[in-house]
Amino acid sequence: MLTAWLIAFAFTQAVEVPIYLWATGGRFGVSFLASTLTHPVVWFVFPYALLRAELLLGVDFGLPGYVAMVAAAEFFAWLVEGLWLERFGVRRPLLMSLLANGSSLSLGLLSRALFDVP
Repeated sequence: MLTAWLIAFAFTQAVEVPIYLWATGGRFGVSFLASTLTHPVVWFVFPYALLRAELLLGVDFGLPGYVAMVAAAEFFAWLVEGLWLERFGVRRPLLMSLLANGSSLSLGLLSRALFDVP
């Protein structure tokens, strides 16, 4: 599981850091830490919460549950990363976060469909 997370984290950083570098005027630390703050929560906490809810309720939410979990996780990442960027004076931080997270989500889903990675 840790290897899968590291691959997904590297993929996310490869997509999002260049966007954040552009948005921050080249501030690497700010750019790299944006996704670093949220990715472990998105990868580990949100799926765990879905699993716990299924076990507690005795229900398998199936694909609709997975889609809802991904939507909630991406909303979390968008908001937290946008607030992070705002803290450093980035113009239109929520839009930049939407661009970065939308790009990594879209490319990640495409990569998973084509290559089963990340």
